[in-house]
Amino acid sequence: MKLVADIDAFLEHLRSERQVSAHTLAGYQRDLLKVVALCEKNGIADWADLQVRELRAQVARLHAQGLASRSLARLLSAVRGLYQYLIREGRCRHNPADGLAAPKAARKLPRTLDADRAGQLLDGALEDDFIARRDQAMLELFYSSGLRLSELVGLDLDGLDLSAGLVRVLGKGNKVRELPVGRAARRAIEDWLPLREQARPADRALFVGHSGKRLTPRAVQLRVRQAGVRELGQHLHPHMLRHSFASHILESSQDLRAVQELLGHADIATTQIYTHLDFQHLAKVYDQAHPRARRGRKDSDTGAEE
Repeated sequence: MKLVADIDAFLEHLRSERQVSAHTLAGYQRDLLKVVALCEKNGIADWADLQVRELRAQVARLHAQGLASRSLARLLSAVRGLYQYLIREGRCRHNPADGLAAPKAARKLPRTLDADRAGQLLDGALEDDFIARRDQAMLELFYSSGLRLSELVGLDLDGLDLSAGLVRVLGKGNKVRELPVGRAARRAIEDWLPLREQARPADRALFVGHSGKRLTPRAVQLRVRQAGVRELGQHLHPHMLRHSFASHILESSQDLRAVQELLGHADIATTQIYTHLDFQHLAKVYDQAHPRARRGRKDSDTGAEE
């Protein structure tokens, strides 16, 4: 069949001229054969006859059947590459995949602990020893200040000002920000610091192991997971505490911009996803808070729209 022969020639071009991996070639072949099935169904015998509307309909159909957005994006990439090859060979004049994009993947909402579960995690019985005090200080600081794992691991003593209730962290893009530290977290850190000295730390790292070395991200993840199993009977990871911090602050304040600053997000859209907000909720908060935001309401006295 001519359509399949063209695919074989394209894949051979990728293999010999572009050194594309066998795995990628196999994926492209599977995707392009899906398009061949579309062509056969519509009586299309030449790639030059495939139009944008038909390809768009195929993408929509595959999406409705449950094909993931990433898979659809790969399929369109394969079709786009095939047509670029055919155009160079003088076989086609148009590329039906140009301008087509796969449907955006739905972003999963972050899992959080509600306030009661967070309290259950942090208010459990606590042994007065090196590991227990250190882990309690880490958990409290994660939840108190919404730190990323990398920020907590990289934190030095110099970044703490317990008297002022502040912590200074180095975030993404080497941006420094100062964050408040709650009373419970300050107490937990104060209880940990004397025990920290027993390890004769090799540097100024706030959180160290018995050897005195700075804890690794993997070690912190493990300790948080173990605390989740022990206190809550569930899987727990540092980012869940960060999500919970953001969610609980937002529920109480409804101040999205403040939460954005606390989390260190460059784009407020990222904060919106972190905190489970949808556009309707944002619009409601905006309408209630902004003095010139009452869009489309009828004035009760005049009947005119404001």
